[in-house]
Amino acid sequence: MKKVIFITGTNSGFGWLAANSCATAGHKVYAAMRDTKGRNADKAKELAQQANIEVVDVDVTDGKSVTDAVAMIIRKEGSIDVVVNNAGVYATGIAETFTEGDLEKAMDVNVKGPWRIIRAVLPQMRRQGKGLIINISSVAGRFSFPFQMAYNCSKFALEGLTEGLHYEVRPLGVDVIMIQPGAFPTEIFGKTMTGSDAAVIAGYGDLAKVPEQIGAGVGQMFEALKPNPQLVADAVLQLINMPTGERPLRTVVDPATGNYAESANKHVKEQYEQFLTAFGMQGMLN
Repeated sequence: MKKVIFITGTNSGFGWLAANSCATAGHKVYAAMRDTKGRNADKAKELAQQANIEVVDVDVTDGKSVTDAVAMIIRKEGSIDVVVNNAGVYATGIAETFTEGDLEKAMDVNVKGPWRIIRAVLPQMRRQGKGLIINISSVAGRFSFPFQMAYNCSKFALEGLTEGLHYEVRPLGVDVIMIQPGAFPTEIFGKTMTGSDAAVIAGYGDLAKVPEQIGAGVGQMFEALKPNPQLVADAVLQLINMPTGERPLRTVVDPATGNYAESANKHVKEQYEQFLTAFGMQGMLN
């Protein structure tokens, strides 16, 4: 069945691939990105040439930009069936170099951005009695890796947002779920955010070299395993095609280290279900 799908961060990476994959499958895709008349003009033009795709200029850190886009889609289509919150920023480096403003920037895009979208679409999905929201998290939302604190904590927060809302709105026919990708060779690594207080780096001695060493190790992993970002887009489409209420809360897509996240997810799910049952909320599990 053809669905109306709203995807953020479609100028590159997972968002670009998901938009094309969903459109090829016959769905109507509203592909959101920033600055469609400026630095992303070429990307917007190329994507808009694909059948079933309409490009929308949206800044997820701007509430009015978000609500205007959602209102436009509802006005034109009468519904929004699926949202993919993919827009995000990657951050790495010594934690102490990140100022309050730096941390706020990461949280604004990676946590508040999805929340702005969710609050804008939930009223329509509740009226419809159905809907699907897929948040693109990360295995770094389950394990906090050294030297990417700002990114980790934003993804931890996105996990908490998604997990709580998953159970809260299921009775209304709305599935809120997440995908946990591992590291993939996408353009996000070319747009890496670092802390702005570089003055503290000297105090870390040889430890200051570790972020660069980690980056080199990731590059070697890419060469050895050649993880394909299309796997994440395929997972998005697979989840869209699943029946409402049967979609898992977390889907790991990580050819390198996914077994760690899958094992953690399994054990947490078992304990979490016991917790909800103990508080008389077992009805939310079905």
